Amino acid sequence: MSEPNGLLAVGGDLSPNRILNAYRNGIFPWFSEGDPILWWSPAPRAVIFPKELKISKSLSKTLRKKIYRVTLDKAFDEVIEGCSQPRPTDDAEAEPGTWITDEMKQAYSELHRAGFAHSVEAWFEDELVGGLYGISMGKVFFGESMFARRSDASKVAFATLVGQLINWEFQLIDCQIASGHLSRFGAIDISREQFMDYLNRYAEPIETHRGQWQFDKDAGEDA
Repeated sequence: MSEPNGLLAVGGDLSPNRILNAYRNGIFPWFSEGDPILWWSPAPRAVIFPKELKISKSLSKTLRKKIYRVTLDKAFDEVIEGCSQPRPTDDAEAEPGTWITDEMKQAYSELHRAGFAHSVEAWFEDELVGGLYGISMGKVFFGESMFARRSDASKVAFATLVGQLINWEFQLIDCQIASGHLSRFGAIDISREQFMDYLNRYAEPIETHRGQWQFDKDAGEDA
């Protein structure tokens, strides 16, 4: 039984099998440097249904301009490092990244090498200016964190990713906890029971989309 705030368990380790089993059961690790490993399963759960993604007029304009080049799995370690950096208080594109400890970086990099964790990169010329990373399991993408060093960079990365996930017939994007930023993309809250029903149907660890990702020609920028 979880606490009202979603805290489910304390301790354990960040081995790949433990993390994947946690995600499969609607649980994720989230803790600060120096704290024990904390495992969370918040309710309600914030999710986005890929086909119901909302794109603002200003973001649509940015996408049409093709200011940024978007790639998949080209710079995972750099993306997670970017996500781990403290954010300016006016950075509306992401939560502060102080919870991404060295231990977390190592664990998710190992999951990336195993083909389960993926990064999306936004480039301005040859500079990495934004991106996001998460875990893929079956037809569910579990979003973890994003960062931006230029306006709309992570938003462009996310919107481009969703286009690809639709092509791959993904059914759900887990956003963990609601925020104003995510709600503008169409995130809604669902109950833990509803969330687990989706995982039971779509989060089987099938091999179809395991391994290094690449955009289809009609979905992204690096095909």
